[in-house]
Amino acid sequence: MRGSPTILHLDMDAFYASVEQAAKPSLRGKPVVVGGLGPRGVVATASYEARRSGVHSAMPTAQARRRTPNAAFLVPRFAVYRAVSERVMALLAELSPLVEPLSLDEAFVDLAAGGTAATAAEALAAGEELRRRILAHTGLTGSVGLAGSKMLAKIASEQAKPDGLLLIEPGTERDLLAPMPVRTLPGVGPATAETLRRAGLHTVGEAAEAGEAELLRLLGKAHGHGLFAMARGRDDRPVVAERDAKSVSVEDTFDTDVTDRARVRYEVARLAGRCVERLRAAGRSGRTVVLKVRRYDFTTLTRSETLRGPTDDPAVVREAAARLLEGVDTTEGVRLLGVGVTGLAGFTQEDLFAQAVRAADGGETATSAPPDGTPPETSPGPAGEAGTSRERRWLPGQDVRHAEHGPGWVQGSGVGRVTVRFERPDTPPGRVRTFPVDDPALSPGEPLPLVPDQLSPVASPAGGSGRASRPKSASGGGGAAPGTSRP
Repeated sequence: MRGSPTILHLDMDAFYASVEQAAKPSLRGKPVVVGGLGPRGVVATASYEARRSGVHSAMPTAQARRRTPNAAFLVPRFAVYRAVSERVMALLAELSPLVEPLSLDEAFVDLAAGGTAATAAEALAAGEELRRRILAHTGLTGSVGLAGSKMLAKIASEQAKPDGLLLIEPGTERDLLAPMPVRTLPGVGPATAETLRRAGLHTVGEAAEAGEAELLRLLGKAHGHGLFAMARGRDDRPVVAERDAKSVSVEDTFDTDVTDRARVRYEVARLAGRCVERLRAAGRSGRTVVLKVRRYDFTTLTRSETLRGPTDDPAVVREAAARLLEGVDTTEGVRLLGVGVTGLAGFTQEDLFAQAVRAADGGETATSAPPDGTPPETSPGPAGEAGTSRERRWLPGQDVRHAEHGPGWVQGSGVGRVTVRFERPDTPPGRVRTFPVDDPALSPGEPLPLVPDQLSPVASPAGGSGRASRPKSASGGGGAAPGTSRP
């Protein structure tokens, strides 16, 4: 624990949905849900407008549609989210060399390590300036927590949401934590919370009052000791600049169970290619290829193969995944497939044996997907029937460009038609037009920058003008009371 609140936690507000609102003026102030749109899709992120109807992350999309039928349901655009995240992380890096990213939209910063702040007033000023710069550079809002430990900084940012800042003064930790549920503490999941509940311990304060011996009895030595320390407000974990990934993987859940073996082989090859794209984007290679298969009855199987050296060769990963698939029975149906690579390294060692086999066979194996990722002509069509070419698919939220009308995004498609709204991040809500799905003038487009360099920041995606900062402080004695959590 530190004597000054120099650990900062940033959490972008409803990140994916806010990016979509910033990019699409017609959606600002309206409910937006980003996630899988099929029958088995789940919500990745919901805007605050959608959350008011009870929609939340990990909820089945079908349930979200029932709760907020008027919302815009969009497919994720991860390339855009990564690009925005990189801009935000670059701003954090200007504050300190110690930045610990947790995800695309969340990170810890050690302000003291960068000489940015040594006192509460300096930390508060740094947090406010960060929020101002994030809005100016991305058009988005983020919530900031400041405290003397990582645990409390994260709790503070949760209390500050949305679009706020909360500073927890050192010395006030125990009073702040006492009434909170035990699930607030890091490492307390459903199982641990249930164990504590059966013992009559519902809040952090009750866990602290129970004493270390009781927590050790209930949870074991390691877990009980750590939980007792955190319940008393003690957390000495440092901000770590590098969080080394242990694996890279991709997976897809299918709208209906896949039983056709040729389709399963094709999907595995496609996932292997996507996995290698992520591997290369991270500048890594891997030694072990992992195949994940979730069958019709929800049983999940994993198979792995360790290569003779690390690789980022898509053909090598595809071939390994194909070999693993041969040992799995998929005749009764597959709900989900995934391909991953573990044993990561920062270099590659070509699999010469695999290359020699491909050369002897005269090229790629039958399970390999084309280099551009397009399906072969004999792949299953929209209705799942082999031997038909695929109709052009336009997904809600997808960036498009029309030869006459310029850039826009797909609002929806069906029965041979696609509806497009033509607007830019820096324009008023645009007009809607409908085209045949095979209109030659319509093509996939590139995402537009949320805040073009020559323009002023776009309006706040939360609903219009971009609120002024509302810093809050939590302290003991004469300080202000902790801010209440906002949905």
